Amino acid sequence: MASEKVETVIAGNYLEMEREGEETNSNNSVRNKLSNFFWHGGSVYDAWFSCSSNQVAQVLLTLPYSFSQLGMLSGILFQLFYGLMGSWTAYLISVLYVEYRTRKEREKVDFRNHVIQWFEVLDGLLGKHWRNIGLFFNCTFLLFGSVIQLIACASNIYYINDNLDKRTWTYIFGACCATTVFIPSFHNYRIWSFVGLLMTTYTAWYLTIASLLNGQVEGVKHSGPTTMVLYFTGATNILYTFGGHAVTVEIMHAMWKPQKFKTIYLIATIYVLTLTLPSASAVYWAFGDALLTHSNALALLPKTKFRDSAVILMLIHQFITFGFACTPLYFVWEKFIRVHETKSLFKRAMARLPVVIPIWFLAIIFPFFGPINSSVGSLLVSFTVYIIPALAHMLTFASPSARENAVEQPPSFLGRWVGLYCTNIFVVAWVFIVGFGFGGWASMVNFVHQINTFGLFTKCYQCPPHKA
Repeated sequence: MASEKVETVIAGNYLEMEREGEETNSNNSVRNKLSNFFWHGGSVYDAWFSCSSNQVAQVLLTLPYSFSQLGMLSGILFQLFYGLMGSWTAYLISVLYVEYRTRKEREKVDFRNHVIQWFEVLDGLLGKHWRNIGLFFNCTFLLFGSVIQLIACASNIYYINDNLDKRTWTYIFGACCATTVFIPSFHNYRIWSFVGLLMTTYTAWYLTIASLLNGQVEGVKHSGPTTMVLYFTGATNILYTFGGHAVTVEIMHAMWKPQKFKTIYLIATIYVLTLTLPSASAVYWAFGDALLTHSNALALLPKTKFRDSAVILMLIHQFITFGFACTPLYFVWEKFIRVHETKSLFKRAMARLPVVIPIWFLAIIFPFFGPINSSVGSLLVSFTVYIIPALAHMLTFASPSARENAVEQPPSFLGRWVGLYCTNIFVVAWVFIVGFGFGGWASMVNFVHQINTFGLFTKCYQCPPHKA
């Protein structure tokens, strides 16, 4: 009975929105049905497509590079381990969101024209200091997440058309990705999420099948792991792979019934593993140590119409993922300049444009596709989506009364609150020591090596010399 009351409170405003939609449909049924089908998403399936599509983007192409640094066994084990850990902290974020939203809606707060974000959840549950910490790490991570998508666009298109260098392609795709300012919120990514997941599924199985058909190259070696720096650099790239839930709160807020999100990220992770494990293993088996100097797996596969199709599909998907990473930044900026609740889409879009400029600039300064993933993973993802959610959850429910009145009680199979706190302590300790500590050291050593080797503002990172 209590859970039914909670569900009613949480879903209240969403039910009002659905009623408004029904009224609109009666006025213009065909147009609105088409609009709802392609544009307005809020179901459990929409959330699953969003999580799956957002989690495995360009990193699909760098995981074989990580396997060459880690070795086959460690690569597989780290994917399984961090996939499970990422699903756990996504669950914690969803619990904190539901707790925050329930408290606010009991106070009659209306969120119909306001998108709840992670830093607001921390503010409402733990105060302004936690809000500021969450805002800094989340925004910085999403900023560099968007940068990585731009770098990936330039890296991929080069394998179809090398008449332009990668820096020039970055300029072009920066302008293209700026059009995401016209997508209002995660409600409106319904068709994009679905199509994006189809694209990564094709690319993953292309990498797998093409590598197996190509066979092992002559003299292939599988030396990894060879050094501590490479080992922990590879591990933090996988930490980054399964740390894509920095937009969890925004995806939940786009759901009609966000309390149903709890297991969506885990199911999305299981599907993603069916893509990442076969593709990374097959490419590493075929090319071995050659991947150490080719962070983009597409660089080693022969040019065919199937590879070109994979490149084009990944380019489109990276445009979608750029929007996923940048949309929360748009929201933060809108709130800062106080245009977030305006109903004019054009006014909001114009207000968002300044957010794209620093992303564009950073992608040109640091075009290091692959190594930048590990640096972002160790220094930002470790705190944003692992350490902060685990600590925030423990502090939110530190008092006996908070635990007793919690909207979402811990699962019994875990040992209730004792098991939950033990799991959270383990997550914090592991990620801080291994992810941030060793991973941060290794990824920064590797990142500095890339700067010393190629330089900042390099025109064409890891490009083969042009044939005369």
